[in-house]
Amino acid sequence: MKKVALTFSLLMLTIQLFAQQQGGSLSDDVYASGKIYVVVACVVLILLGLLMFLFTLDRRLKKMEKRNMENKSV
Repeated sequence: MKKVALTFSLLMLTIQLFAQQQGGSLSDDVYASGKIYVVVACVVLILLGLLMFLFTLDRRLKKMEKRNMENKSV
């Protein structure tokens, strides 16, 4: 338990240090040039693809479970 608490506290310290940085030039450049919309569109596209994959995987698993239950009852 002590290891988990120590790891969590060090992680929080690291996140706090990153949060204190000022003026991310790359993010400012991307936002200023209007390319942030391209980045957002790519992220949304990737997330939609993952969701579609998970839904199709869930549907396939349901079919397999249904077939498995039918085979067990016979």
